[in-house]
Amino acid sequence: MYRSTAGSLLLAATIALGLNGCSSDSGHKAAVPAPPVVSGLTVTTVMAEALPETLDVVGTVNARTSAMVSARIPGTVSILHVREGDRVRKGQLLGQLESQENVAQATGAIAAVDEAKRGLEEAQARHKLAETTFARFKKLYDEQALTRQEFDTRQTELELAQQGVARAQSRLRQTQEAARAAGAMADYTKIVAPIGGVVVAKQVNLGATVFPGQPLITVDDEGSYQLELAVPESRLRDVRAGTAVQVLIDATGAQFNARITEVVPTSDPASRTFVAKVPVAQKGVRSGMFGRGSIALGTTGKGVRVPTTAVFERGALTAVWVVGSDDVVRMRLVKTGRPQGTQVEILSGLTAGDRIVTAGMEKAVDGAKLQAATSKP
Repeated sequence: MYRSTAGSLLLAATIALGLNGCSSDSGHKAAVPAPPVVSGLTVTTVMAEALPETLDVVGTVNARTSAMVSARIPGTVSILHVREGDRVRKGQLLGQLESQENVAQATGAIAAVDEAKRGLEEAQARHKLAETTFARFKKLYDEQALTRQEFDTRQTELELAQQGVARAQSRLRQTQEAARAAGAMADYTKIVAPIGGVVVAKQVNLGATVFPGQPLITVDDEGSYQLELAVPESRLRDVRAGTAVQVLIDATGAQFNARITEVVPTSDPASRTFVAKVPVAQKGVRSGMFGRGSIALGTTGKGVRVPTTAVFERGALTAVWVVGSDDVVRMRLVKTGRPQGTQVEILSGLTAGDRIVTAGMEKAVDGAKLQAATSKP
C-alpha cells in the first residue's frame, strides 16, 4: 500500500515538471510583432527664432463715410422709396414727409411776395406822378409864377414818393427772402440721400410721426470701410499711425496685413480703451462686422513656430507628429499661440531641434518606424 502511493506521487511530480518545462519553452519562443513601417513623410527640424511681440485686440467694422438723414421739421412719413440694402445715388429722393403747416407757410409767403410787388408798382406810380408834378411846378417857380412855399411842398411830395419806392423795394426783398426760407422749409419734407452708397438702416416706417433731429435713414459709402480696434489705454504710447497690424474679419474669413491710419487719442471712460482705425478694402465687408487685429509692437525672446498644416486636433487636444532619434513616429500634444500667416506659434510641447512631420501626415501612425523621409531644415 505504501509503495503504491509513493510511486504515484513520483509520477505526478515528473509529469508536472514536464509540463512546466514545455510551457517555459513555448513562452520563450513566442515572437514579438515588429512595429509598422511608414514612408513618404516630410520631416522638418524645428528652429528657434525671434518672435515679434504683438497685441491682440478686437473691433468693429464701420464706414469711414456714413450719413444719417434726420428730420428737420415735424411731419408724418407719407412716402418711402427704399429698404435696407438698397443702393442709392447722391441726391436721390428716398421718401417724403407730409407737413401741412410748412406747405401753408410756403403758400402764404408766395402770396406776400405778390402783394409786395403790387405795392412796389403803386409806389413807383406815385413817384412818377410826383416827379412830373415837381417838374411842372419848378418851371413855374423859375418863372416866379409860384411862391416858395408851394415849391417846397411839391419838392417834399417828391421826396416822400422816393422814400415810398425805397420802402416798397425793401418790403419786396423781405418777402422774397421769407418766401425763399418757406420754400426751403417746404423742401425739408423731401428725404434726399446726401451721399451715394447703400442703405444700412431705416429707422422709420410709413405713417410714423417724426420730429426735428429724429434719425430717418442711414447711408454708408461702400468704398470706405475701416476696422475700429479697441486698444487698451495703457498701450497708447506703443500704438500710433503707421503701426503694422494683421487683420482678420471673422464673417468673411478675410485675413490681410495693413497699417493703422488714425489713432483717436480720446479714451472711452467706460472701457478704458481708445480707437485705432485700419482701412479695410476687401469685398463683402459691411458695417457692424466683428474683426480682430494683431498689432506688431516689436520683437521678444526666442520661440518656435511651425507650419499650420503640421498641427492637427484629436477631440479637444492639439498635437503634432514628432520623429524621435530612433526614427519612431510619436504623437505629441502641444499648446498653440497666435497664428502668423502660414505658421503658428507653439507655446509648449516642442523645443528647438525636434523633428516634426509637415507633409504626408495622413500616413503617420503612432509608434511606426520611419523608413524613408524627405527632410527639410
